[in-house]
Amino acid sequence: MKTKILVIEDDNSISELICMNLEAAGYEPVPFLDGLEAEAFIIGTEADGERAGEISLALVDVMLPGKDGFALLEDLERAKIPVIFLTAKADVVSKVHGLKAGAEDYIVKPFEVLELLVRMEKVLKRTGRGRRQIQIRDVVIDLEKHSVTRKGERVALKPMEYELLVTLALEKNIAFSRQELLNRIWGTDYVGETRTVDVHIGQLRKKLGFHDVIRTISKTGYRLEDME
Repeated sequence: MKTKILVIEDDNSISELICMNLEAAGYEPVPFLDGLEAEAFIIGTEADGERAGEISLALVDVMLPGKDGFALLEDLERAKIPVIFLTAKADVVSKVHGLKAGAEDYIVKPFEVLELLVRMEKVLKRTGRGRRQIQIRDVVIDLEKHSVTRKGERVALKPMEYELLVTLALEKNIAFSRQELLNRIWGTDYVGETRTVDVHIGQLRKKLGFHDVIRTISKTGYRLEDME
């Protein structure tokens, strides 16, 4: 089952862009363009025992028609849905208000999609709603056990191979440069060459049969493709 994310954003083009990227990253977006419509859904979710907890996170604009994002925060908190504000309101007063009121994060528009996905994963992990397993074809990554199996058989990965695989899998269909991967996995203090990434990618492709899953992006780096 995919992780469901509420997207409460009144600008249709921004909403579509967010939803498209969430889908590409393996999430299931649930969009609303109006604060009152979102409120009705949230209250319904809270009241329905079977639906309670099915939404793992909400991405919420502050300036919404019907009911603004700050007012919606109270409904979302009652439904135990963590919130990240995505808003053009960049002033410190609004940011402090949003965070003190209970939001997990506050991101000012315009924002980079990759940064949004990373910050989402951190919130999901912190709130215990992160993905526990990722399946790509016949490969299953167990994020709790830090293990990888292929066709049910354990695959022995070195620590950096595992971290590289998880990074690509959590943000699948998104291209990373070699330098980005070096910085995120080996750290900004690493003094080796980007060739290190190529070697580890080669090992992952071989061990997992991912020759057509982990794609080389010309003049950029790599992308894990999993079109479900």
